[in-house]
Amino acid sequence: MARVRSKDTNPELAVRRAVHAAGFRFRLHRKALPGSPDLVFTSRSIAVFVNGCFWHGHSCEDGKRPSTNIEYWNRKIGRNVTRDKANYRALRKMNWMPLVIWTCRLNLGLRRLLRELREHSP
Repeated sequence: MARVRSKDTNPELAVRRAVHAAGFRFRLHRKALPGSPDLVFTSRSIAVFVNGCFWHGHSCEDGKRPSTNIEYWNRKIGRNVTRDKANYRALRKMNWMPLVIWTCRLNLGLRRLLRELREHSP
């Protein structure tokens, strides 16, 4: 697990390239915001998280938990899901819009993000 990256993953880089090519500028991994979002659009108050399905407990095929050491994985992924929900709630209280892009639905999430960015122009 030491080789699992939390920043600059391939799906995150793909989102960054597409958003930049569409003409939008952003900041990366703002620690001042809850959850340190992967992409931050400050003028639009949009925080984007590019979540891996396995690590964040998505209900797709990629998010399926291992059949060994079940208690460990349930506890670990359960903590991630709980932390994510608390971060999204805190962002909403700060009048930010948290957007989650799941790796299994990268293209769909990217289209939604671009639509939101165009609708929330400063």
